[in-house]
Amino acid sequence: MVVATHPDDETLGCGGTLLKHKANKDEIHWLICTSLNKNHKYYKTREKEIEQVTKILNFDSVSFLPYETSKLDQYSVSEIIYKMSKIIKKLKPTIIYLPFKEDVHSDHKIIFQASYSCTKSFRYSFIKKVYMMETLSETEFSPSLKKDSFIPNTFVDISKYIKKKIQIMKVYKSEIKRHPFPRSLKSIKALASLRGSTSGCKFAESFMLLKEIK
Repeated sequence: MVVATHPDDETLGCGGTLLKHKANKDEIHWLICTSLNKNHKYYKTREKEIEQVTKILNFDSVSFLPYETSKLDQYSVSEIIYKMSKIIKKLKPTIIYLPFKEDVHSDHKIIFQASYSCTKSFRYSFIKKVYMMETLSETEFSPSLKKDSFIPNTFVDISKYIKKKIQIMKVYKSEIKRHPFPRSLKSIKALASLRGSTSGCKFAESFMLLKEIK
């Protein structure tokens, strides 16, 4: 399961890894934590984008939390945990991908706090691996201090899937802009190339492993 604070986080953070899971015949699940207000001019377009991405990645399920983008701080974390917990207990993922705890966007920080609370082994014994993912335009803007920095310790070779990851990101037309914008196609490919060179492959996605139960 990928816990996406906003639609497009799933593709930026672990799109290639999700494609690899699917190629390995794993079930993949998408939890979208926020959405645009229904009166927003881009609302219908975003709904269509979610439908397209669902089909391309071939998700086994897509779940939604009822929160508006950039307004998560108006809700109690305990309420978010409660709603999120019901979904996670229903789907019982063995691996879960979370936003990085120090991402700049306040929505990301709140969702990390809530989702990490839903990985306690005595309540969610089915979860065997917990990762934080790297999301361009959020993760790299965290403070350049050791305690706040994304320091990857797990790498997934996505060389076979980088083209499709780029294809999926193109669906989110309003989120893509020209380089040097962080969510440019050039930046996405460059980050995958950097992580690949670190791990001995052409393209990779990187993660911080928080927990592994064998």
